[in-house]
Amino acid sequence: MKEAFKINNLDLSYGEKHVLKNINIDLYKNKVTAFIGPSGCGKSTLLRCLNRMNDLIDDCHITGTILYDNKDINQMNPMVLRTNVGMVFQNPNPFPMSIFENVAYGLRCQGIRNKKILHDIVVDSLKKAALYEEVKDRLKDSALSLSGGQQQRLCIARAIAMHPDVILMDEPTSALDPIATLKIEELIDSLKNEFTIIIVTHNMQQAARISDYTAFFMLGEIVEYSLTEDLFKNPQQKKTEDYITGRFG
Repeated sequence: MKEAFKINNLDLSYGEKHVLKNINIDLYKNKVTAFIGPSGCGKSTLLRCLNRMNDLIDDCHITGTILYDNKDINQMNPMVLRTNVGMVFQNPNPFPMSIFENVAYGLRCQGIRNKKILHDIVVDSLKKAALYEEVKDRLKDSALSLSGGQQQRLCIARAIAMHPDVILMDEPTSALDPIATLKIEELIDSLKNEFTIIIVTHNMQQAARISDYTAFFMLGEIVEYSLTEDLFKNPQQKKTEDYITGRFG
């Protein structure tokens, strides 16, 4: 199985605070990998390492290596990396512009001006994000007029439009109601044939439903990482068992 990322001996600190400790993990292509664990255990911090979002944080110090497609991400242009490794955040963050222009925004930034190419990519991205049928007659309307769940799927369409290899998702359903959450989960399952998806979730049932692999984090360390079914049905570490059975967390 081919790795999208190989992470070796990764440590990260914010000033004096040691957030990630000796992280070693391979993340596989065209699989959904879930990061679970208590709040503040480092899972979102590791996610942001994968497209160098932590570069934007003052006083952040990282050692170790992260290879993306066997290339050291620190040797890559960060904008090229972030084109290949898209991100969807916890709260939907559509731009204050039309639905169409939200999806086309990154393409225009890359210099694409051909109206047919833009239209075709926008429509294709909205279809892949399971949103097109709901918005096809209102593409010129403000994205801010959409519901929260629709806004989050729009943000996924915006990421898809850049043709990334990987989509990072940081608790993408935590601000959504159960019906919108279900639509996002169904969408994730349909997208993994085309994209590698790495998701941080505080919801263990969600991880069990949608992921192929799960990593359990605690206090900045990976306690256990395995096939999701194995981790939930037959955890190898007592800390993992205690967490998934609700004894702490």
